[in-house]
Amino acid sequence: MILNPATAVALLAILHASEVHPNFPPCLANNFYGIFGQQSVFKISDFACLELLPISVDDGSVVPLFLPDDGPQQLVWIQESSIDNSLRTLEYEAEVANFIDWLASDKRIAYPDGQTILFEGGKPAPVSLVYHTANSGVVAVRDQGTVHILSTRLPRFWKALPIPAKPVLYLPVPETAIERVRDILVSLRFDALVAGIVNGISVDLMHRDIRYLTNEDETSGIASRHSFHHGSRIAAKWLKTQFEDAGAACRFMPFLEGFAPNIICRYDAKTESSDTVLISGHYDSRGSFGLERALGGNDDGSGTVSILNIARRIKQTGITFRTNVELAVFAGEEQGLLGSKAYAKELRERGANIVLMIQADMLAYHVPDEPPQLGLAQFIGTPEVTQLVANISAIYSPELTVGFTVVCCSDHQSFHEQGYPATHLFERAGPIVDPMYHNSGDLSDRPRYDLNQVRSICKVQFATLLHAAGFNLPEGVNLENLEELG
Repeated sequence: MILNPATAVALLAILHASEVHPNFPPCLANNFYGIFGQQSVFKISDFACLELLPISVDDGSVVPLFLPDDGPQQLVWIQESSIDNSLRTLEYEAEVANFIDWLASDKRIAYPDGQTILFEGGKPAPVSLVYHTANSGVVAVRDQGTVHILSTRLPRFWKALPIPAKPVLYLPVPETAIERVRDILVSLRFDALVAGIVNGISVDLMHRDIRYLTNEDETSGIASRHSFHHGSRIAAKWLKTQFEDAGAACRFMPFLEGFAPNIICRYDAKTESSDTVLISGHYDSRGSFGLERALGGNDDGSGTVSILNIARRIKQTGITFRTNVELAVFAGEEQGLLGSKAYAKELRERGANIVLMIQADMLAYHVPDEPPQLGLAQFIGTPEVTQLVANISAIYSPELTVGFTVVCCSDHQSFHEQGYPATHLFERAGPIVDPMYHNSGDLSDRPRYDLNQVRSICKVQFATLLHAAGFNLPEGVNLENLEELG
């Protein structure tokens, strides 16, 4: 949000307002700036608007902002991820305290030692803390370029999300779209063909793929999959080729200068259909503070190889779809869902009919003495899609214990904000517990990295795709010989 000098505004943050409420008054709905963390953010000028809120909406915070007189400011939401207490070490708590002190002191941004300079020729710029709670805040910086530099200074479990310059469309998921998902729920039954297809997902292929993306096999030369690093371009070219070899029609989708592109792959329906089912992950990553290395074996190499191996199984079985199907891997997720926001907006502008969207992000970390799990989005997303995924998990991956997670916010949020039914698949029914989260040591060859759990969750995402899109097997392929196709 770009503000004029010394402009007084108010940001209304409504806790857990992840559902875009159909009964919000126009003074709010017309001044919506997006969902940040688990809060919906509005810019309001008339406090009387708050009296019009539906009773069902949780209380929130109203923050008056009086910004400096030395030029326009870019506001940035900063947010701590939902992490387990086991990750709250004394070292981490000191890191957060030092970061807040650094912001509160109105210091100037400088490039941290050892970090790739993301914007050549950029000058240091002021940064100030406007508002903060224990795990979130609003920061004012000079411009968009400074936002990305700020992201390199964040504590390891925090993210920076730029607040847009103008209000964004306030789009509840239409009741007709929700009813479509309910129809799939009502008709859901075990399908032996679906089971035969998804059971062919290969852990061995996933292992090969993740070791390439992390360069653990020492063949890819990828040193980092940060969206600005040239290694993300190597990954993008390789992923596009792999998806195309699996029979998909793919394209790069550039969305911002300096960022790696989205990769959008498609299987056209074999019958006339305007509907699309979309599944996705993100292939960019983030490493330890001050380090270029960001290989993202779990975040989100695990979701990426899940999507890729769904494509491979589509090719192996020769199935075709009755509804259009898209498989996407996004970039710019770590900088604020930027790639998926661009694509979701593109789909909305062209009137695309997305039946449902499912994002796979962080699937591989398996806590000792806990069963393999599937965590589903508690606050952001469409409850009916979440319920559909839970039911399908019970049918096709009963080895998974299913529950809710407060972890947010992955690329499904971009589609949720555009009024599309969406949800998120996560590795645990609880907060983040992976000690290598946003760490340069996020590799696959480490204790508790569990590709069998990834496979189980992949089966759920694939089975949901098959039930939602509908499919046909080629002539001569049946239940008896499905297992031979691999």
